Amino acid sequence: MKTISFLLFALTLGAQQYPNYPSETPAKFEPVTSSFDYTRREEMIPMRDGVKLHTVILIPKGARNAPILLTRTPYNADELTGHAQSSHLGPILNGYDNALEVIIEGGYIRVVQDVRGKYKSEGDYVMNRPLSGPLNPTPVDHATDTYDTIDWLVKNTPESNGKVGMLGISYDGFLPLMALVNPHPALKVSVPMNPMVDGWMGDDWFHNGAFRQQNIPYIYEQVGTRANDAKWWTSHHDDYDLYMSAGSAGELAQRHGMETNGFWRKMLAHPAYDEFWREQAVDRVLAARPLVVPTMLVHSLWDQEDIYGAIAVYKAIKPKDTGNDKVFLVMGPWHHGQEIEDGSSLGALKFPMDTALYFREHILRPFLDQYLKDGAPKSGVAPVTAYETGSNRWLSLNSWPGASQASRLYLARAGKTAFTSGDSGFDEYVSDPAKPVPFRARPIKPTGYDTCATWACWLVDDQREASGRPDVLVWTSDVLTEPLKIAGQPAVNLTASTSGTDSDWVVKLIDVYPDEVGGQPQMGGYQLMVSADIFRGRYREGFDTAKAIEANKALLYKFALPTANHVFLKGHRIMVQVQSSWFPLYDRNPQTFVPNIFWAKPEDFKRATQRVYHSSYIELPAARSLTVAAR
Repeated sequence: MKTISFLLFALTLGAQQYPNYPSETPAKFEPVTSSFDYTRREEMIPMRDGVKLHTVILIPKGARNAPILLTRTPYNADELTGHAQSSHLGPILNGYDNALEVIIEGGYIRVVQDVRGKYKSEGDYVMNRPLSGPLNPTPVDHATDTYDTIDWLVKNTPESNGKVGMLGISYDGFLPLMALVNPHPALKVSVPMNPMVDGWMGDDWFHNGAFRQQNIPYIYEQVGTRANDAKWWTSHHDDYDLYMSAGSAGELAQRHGMETNGFWRKMLAHPAYDEFWREQAVDRVLAARPLVVPTMLVHSLWDQEDIYGAIAVYKAIKPKDTGNDKVFLVMGPWHHGQEIEDGSSLGALKFPMDTALYFREHILRPFLDQYLKDGAPKSGVAPVTAYETGSNRWLSLNSWPGASQASRLYLARAGKTAFTSGDSGFDEYVSDPAKPVPFRARPIKPTGYDTCATWACWLVDDQREASGRPDVLVWTSDVLTEPLKIAGQPAVNLTASTSGTDSDWVVKLIDVYPDEVGGQPQMGGYQLMVSADIFRGRYREGFDTAKAIEANKALLYKFALPTANHVFLKGHRIMVQVQSSWFPLYDRNPQTFVPNIFWAKPEDFKRATQRVYHSSYIELPAARSLTVAAR
């Protein structure tokens, strides 16, 4: 009876009519923006296959005959054009990925577009979408999307002069390179900054075959959803513990449910440098294309993410620049993307000027103005503008690295480096996968950009902690009585053996500061990495095929370290460190050969005795005088 009564009461209540209580929200809200110093337009620009891409167009009030600066991005066009709620262009653009002074002071029309498949753009997302061809069966790619976008912009932006420049950092730097494949006639200049170029050789995903497993969270979020709203989760305060808990990178990803992530599946299927990676390496792609658009490649000397790409593209396309007036290179003392931030310091390093502001005002802006503004004068920017660290000065050069002679720095006996031939002895250490060498001081925080502690500055961390470990070999020069300059890529010639059947080799070239530094006490004895990288031993005979290493046999491992432009000052020392893990940035090598390290089992991880022979050396590119002007 109680149940029946309750049902009758509910039905009676539902039948009652309540008075209308209108919503206070208007049917259509129209913000009043007449006081703004810009006009904001949002367009869905159609591509040749019918897909429409969300595009934000910011036009300075009163703009006429103004050039367009375009950035295409997978990182949310609304966010990149809405860093603040303001009536002024400056605050809303003050952040990634905007070279603020250049845009505002130059009076440019700013355009930012979501790439297909991300945020408000239609279509399917593919990580670094390859060009139409063997890896992409569709007729559309970033080259065609850029062409179609520029074509629409110059026809539908009456405030513009019909000239377009592209620029961007990282993934946004990869996209101005793709625009060069078949450039629209209105594209007058391209500025790829810290671009993703070859994910296997030395940018985001691998370095010489060693997997950068701390990028798994990026893949998880970037590919997981259109709006990056599925967030990576962790179970440990220290990333070192997180990655150790899973054992292998494949196991960690599996625990996070990444089996449905298309790019991750491709990663697992292509651990070696096969056709999948070679076909989409942008330096190879552009080497086969005509050189048409003036291009400025911007490189950070301590780029913790894409330290390979800009230099690789420069090497690939510079030979086509017969007039030395189409391909430009800028190298600054920055971390990834720091060229649009404060550049007066980098971690513990202090510079005598804001190097990033200098780049934006004295290099980037006049360079863009020359090609994009009607009647603008020539910029006077040199073919190469390189910051020389150590001496801390800007150099204007005709080429990079120019005429040079290499000096061999041997890893000699008694922990000493020497410029004379090494002997037949060796030094050894035990590499234990159960206790891998941390790549920075613990606790290691997840990758992020809020402070140097999270990610951006690890390449300039003090290496003293590593140099005191028993599983890190160290060679140090005598105190320098004269400055020593290197300019270019140091080349590793490591003769080594392992008791295992696979091994990683990490080589670090380090500037050791004097025991005491007046005026900057914290730099006393500081061990600054100038150039360092990792090499996965299974690829000693070729990157395309993994092969087991013959145990206990001295073998030669040759690989290049990242580009440096550095002066080891008088009173400093040169140090080399060698180790076999850099964790958890790179996944652990089990030191037992397995077909695919992504799925190495606990029983595969074994201790190994590593020997480095004194015939090993690093070829230091000691540049002759190339300076046109020093600033």
